[in-house]
Amino acid sequence: MHDDTLPAGVGVTDALPADDDPPRVLRRLVTNAESRRASRRWWDLDADAYQAEHGAFLGEVDFVWCPEGLREADARLLGELRGRRVLELGCGAAAAARWLATQGAHPVGLDLSAGMLRHATRAAATSGVRVPLVQADALALPFGAETFDIVCTAFGAIPFVADSAAVLREVFRVLRPGGTWVFSITHPIRWIFPDDPGEGGLTVRHSYFDRRPYVEQDADGVPTYVEQHRTLGDRVREIVGAGFVLRDLVEPEWPAGHDRIWGQWSPLRGRLFPGTAIFVCDKPLRGPA
Repeated sequence: MHDDTLPAGVGVTDALPADDDPPRVLRRLVTNAESRRASRRWWDLDADAYQAEHGAFLGEVDFVWCPEGLREADARLLGELRGRRVLELGCGAAAAARWLATQGAHPVGLDLSAGMLRHATRAAATSGVRVPLVQADALALPFGAETFDIVCTAFGAIPFVADSAAVLREVFRVLRPGGTWVFSITHPIRWIFPDDPGEGGLTVRHSYFDRRPYVEQDADGVPTYVEQHRTLGDRVREIVGAGFVLRDLVEPEWPAGHDRIWGQWSPLRGRLFPGTAIFVCDKPLRGPA
């Protein structure tokens, strides 16, 4: 969500400009392949700028779930960590994976972007906390069945994949029975508002039920950035359909004294409606033979 003048979560006009050139920003369906290419290229090119803008807030060795500033050290959504095998999907610079390592876990950070993993390698050197890093697609996790005790992601992978239900099935596959899956995303209600942290972002512009993704594309109509929208009900059905049990849905409130603006997140909007949804899920234990 990059143009703050555009409707949110992110909505945009579908009308062609007068010269009939393809619109640069629109809502349209994309394939998994288009999403993968766009995300890999975007995050490779944007990695430096993203870290320059948000790296200090995220920290080198910390687990921040969302722009509201909720930390795993306080929320404890993942449960007991010591000795647990943990996969962080869409790890970016892997600050969360490094924090998990300091808690006695055995984390692995996975990301599609070589640019983001470059920052993860650099931060490992400066922090002295090193974790295994893997470049791979969340739709085809390069791990055997029941490899991990916990899988988690803070705004990684899920919003950028056309078939997010398939990602959840992959997560289910690599989790051991009784394992935990926790992921945070932009709260679906944000998609009805303009992508504006100010008063302009308080007026409904789009249907909550328009599930077409936000797409930025080049002059040839090739997607360069893709972000997906699902309703809360859609997410619950994906979770249950993959075989998980939904244990909790956390909607972090905007904390007093927190004045940071991050894209469309702001104190003004945060005090009125949620910006983040965190889903806490369990893979059931096997039943009796």
